Amino acid sequence: MSLPLGTMVRIAVRSLRQHFLSTTVTVISAALAAGLVMAVFSVARQSSQAFQGGALGFDAVLGARGSATQLVLNSVFHLQTSPGNLPYKTYQEIKNDPRVAEAYPYAVGDNYRGFRIVGTVPELFTEHRVDGKPVFELPGHGQWFDPSRRQAVIGSVVAAETGLKRGSDFHPTHSLDEHSDHVHDEDYVVTGVLKATNSPADRVIWIPIEGMYRMAGHLLRGNGEEYHAEAGEAIPDENKEVSAVMLRLKSPDSGFLLQTKYNKEGKQATLAWPIAAEVQGLFQRLSWVSKVLVLVAYLVVVVAAGSLLASLYNTMNERRREFAILRSLGARRKTLLGVIVLESTLISLAGALLGYAICFGILSIAAGLIRGETGVVLDVFAYHPAMLWTPIGMLVVGAFAGLVPALKAYSTDVSRELSQSAA
Repeated sequence: MSLPLGTMVRIAVRSLRQHFLSTTVTVISAALAAGLVMAVFSVARQSSQAFQGGALGFDAVLGARGSATQLVLNSVFHLQTSPGNLPYKTYQEIKNDPRVAEAYPYAVGDNYRGFRIVGTVPELFTEHRVDGKPVFELPGHGQWFDPSRRQAVIGSVVAAETGLKRGSDFHPTHSLDEHSDHVHDEDYVVTGVLKATNSPADRVIWIPIEGMYRMAGHLLRGNGEEYHAEAGEAIPDENKEVSAVMLRLKSPDSGFLLQTKYNKEGKQATLAWPIAAEVQGLFQRLSWVSKVLVLVAYLVVVVAAGSLLASLYNTMNERRREFAILRSLGARRKTLLGVIVLESTLISLAGALLGYAICFGILSIAAGLIRGETGVVLDVFAYHPAMLWTPIGMLVVGAFAGLVPALKAYSTDVSRELSQSAA
């Protein structure tokens, strides 16, 4: 006879309860496998998308001659060191280029408690927009810095991790090394905390570019000769320099033309365009990391399947009499096989469901680390197709893992098992 599905489920659940410890360990290993697979794929996709969107509406970056990737990492993600500086006249030239819609200068070289200080112009905050909406916003009663004063606006991550707020003051530290002993005498006052952009800009302290020029110990070499700004004296444009210029172009054709001008015909500057392509290229060069993580995740799945197989197989000797009695009562061999496969599937199902908790836990930790290091925010609950096919795959793996012990139950010799029990 064939047992009803409900009866088969009750038998399978009772067996799992009887072997609670091994069942629990197997469920946890299946959950780790499912959670790790889902988390790896989700982090890989979200990281790529988030970093490509970190440019905040800019199409290109112009900087000193060198690596375009380093230029993007330094100016867009505020990582690594600047490849060098450009004469201020180069900024003025590209700002006035008819192919350029917006151009904003950056000057770097200092930090505060590890957060980079970037000198720029107030127009970056008041004029730069994406789809008609301002990129930078000041909630509450914050104010943009006065370009002629020692004032600053700070990113949301800076405020959260340093405790700085509107009205707070701080002293910049010379160089990008947070452990540097060279603390500037200049005192800057925070005039506002920017609304979170969920980008690397949230980790930046923004000050007037004039303040960067006039910081004690900063030398300008815009015309090739060293120049030190004196208090009360205007700085000639020919002496100024910038670390990079953030650009929004009027059309894709503008990018091709400017790339030819600076990268192929020129020898003093590098145009990183388009920024998204540079970021994508960086991720492609680092794709081996994701591949290794995916391989590890799949190996964990294999280990989980082996654990499931071993757990069920080791219980077969204890259950031979149970199977013999079921057979003597009319249960078919296929029914016994179905019960074992059902047990392994239930374990996989429990592991897959618990895997979601493991996945969200891993994503929460990864999101915190990535936000803390780069300012880029990942959505812990963002959907990825892996969150659908991984549980389904785990059920299939579980069912196949149950076949070996199921075949052992299938081959149970009823008369021998019952006679041994009677003896």
